[in-house]
Amino acid sequence: MTNGRSRVTEDAAARGLAIEFVERTAARSLEEAASILGISPGDIVKSLVVKRSDDTFLFALVPGDRQIAWAKLRAVVGVNKLQLPSADVALANTGYERGTITPLGSTTAWPVFADSRIVGQRVSLGAGEHGLSVFVDADALIAAYDATVADITEELVPR
Repeated sequence: MTNGRSRVTEDAAARGLAIEFVERTAARSLEEAASILGISPGDIVKSLVVKRSDDTFLFALVPGDRQIAWAKLRAVVGVNKLQLPSADVALANTGYERGTITPLGSTTAWPVFADSRIVGQRVSLGAGEHGLSVFVDADALIAAYDATVADITEELVPR
């Protein structure tokens, strides 16, 4: 299997999507990654793998300062049950470790659901490898994946 950066590059090129890689030191949290990159946490988009009850998956693109609003996402997807799979299941189905997941170059192409707050923004995503981020125009990313755009998040509740 090719490395994450190669997979991301190849997929972006195939989709006509302009991306920019930024290498950074390892971060222990999304907030730390944002600080290293000189952007706000909301400018980092988490690519979350979400499992449906029929064992199919989707990607939810969520601003870093927000979390999935499960009732909203279920309504948009049109299902009664969704959940976050284990890190092992996410890795097995994307080829990416948690913290590096991106729809770009995922070993399996799934529907993409993007929170409406990312529209019109330049955002950073996981790039398939630790210590690497990819910047992309969110509108171009949405178009490249024919993503469904909706309000699917709520304020982040501290753990």
